[in-house]
Amino acid sequence: MADQSEKLLAAAIYVISFFTAFIGPLIIWLIKKNESAYIDYHGREYLNFLISYSLYGFIGGLLTLIFIGWLLLPIVALLGFIFTIIGAVKAAEGVEYRIPFVFRIL
Repeated sequence: MADQSEKLLAAAIYVISFFTAFIGPLIIWLIKKNESAYIDYHGREYLNFLISYSLYGFIGGLLTLIFIGWLLLPIVALLGFIFTIIGAVKAAEGVEYRIPFVFRIL
């Protein structure tokens, strides 16, 4: 069971990503991953999410050449925004949330 400070830092991983998509969450995760399995879980989940949705965005960008990407890119952006908010709320509640459509690389 995660304590309140772990929940707060895990939620901060998602929230700070609105301001610094990569650096902020990476710093929190690297500093705290060895101290808390809960923060390690959410840090890995967010970084896998970032990698996966960046790849989806890149593919959508390439598909704009055949006009499918104009439909896919807004969907990927909206899902990225929604899943980041859900991840922050679930982390603050103490739940180990798995974001859909994410490659588990880390």
